[in-house]
Amino acid sequence: MAAGFKSGHFPALLGSVYNFYKRPGKADLSLEPDFKKLDFMSEAGKYFADAFRHLGGNRGVPAIELRFYPYAGLRHTIRSRSGRIYVRLSDICKDAPPDVIRALAWILVSRLLGKKVPTIHERVYRDYSLTPGVMRASDLARRGRGRKHFSTAQGEVYDLDKMFAKLNRRFFNSEIAKPAITWSQRRTRSILGHHDHIYDSITISKTLDSEDVPEWFAEYILYHEMLHIKHPARLINGRRYYHTSAFRQDERRFPYYQQAQKWLEQLARQRRVPRARAA
Repeated sequence: MAAGFKSGHFPALLGSVYNFYKRPGKADLSLEPDFKKLDFMSEAGKYFADAFRHLGGNRGVPAIELRFYPYAGLRHTIRSRSGRIYVRLSDICKDAPPDVIRALAWILVSRLLGKKVPTIHERVYRDYSLTPGVMRASDLARRGRGRKHFSTAQGEVYDLDKMFAKLNRRFFNSEIAKPAITWSQRRTRSILGHHDHIYDSITISKTLDSEDVPEWFAEYILYHEMLHIKHPARLINGRRYYHTSAFRQDERRFPYYQQAQKWLEQLARQRRVPRARAA
């Protein structure tokens, strides 16, 4: 059993960014040169042991192996394998204060055991993860270690490059610097568009490259992502806001805005997802 999460989306206090999964076969436990293995009796190990002691009931405290790992971003994982616990923390946290490591231990153990994460620990970790230095380190890690897969802007039906130029002239006075624009590599169920400021790119779902999709709807999704360039995310009271009031005001300027909302609802019903959307 394993649990993990990555930092970056906090409107729901980390609740939507945890990922639980089981991996077949043996876990990769190789110790690479850049890893830093912490002994079980180290301070970090004690924090995890304390979390298991309080949250695990009568299960006792398992053996714990904890390492720092060069993830592409602020991401951490915890796995249970044959009665032993394996923890990988982002190496961005190597210099994190003790209270942050303690909060992280409680968050990971809580999620592994299916327990509610104590609010105090969510707050401590969230405040740390949203400090300018950590956010910058996370962005640099994504840019330097991550991979971004691009397809092409020329689809079977719609050309995103031409569409971008048209929207840029009409709504932005041609002032939006052109990012890398691409269709997604596969069709998607709910996320129809995504702007990535790290890679300066916009990805539009291949689902929209169809004669069954009106051109104005594909344009609306691209327009939405272009607004993310005009209105970057804002940090307010420790939370990132991507769709500010100024963003929403500009979004409603799109001529087919109301029709687009109905199309989003229709797509959600067809795909049986809570809401089809542009991210």
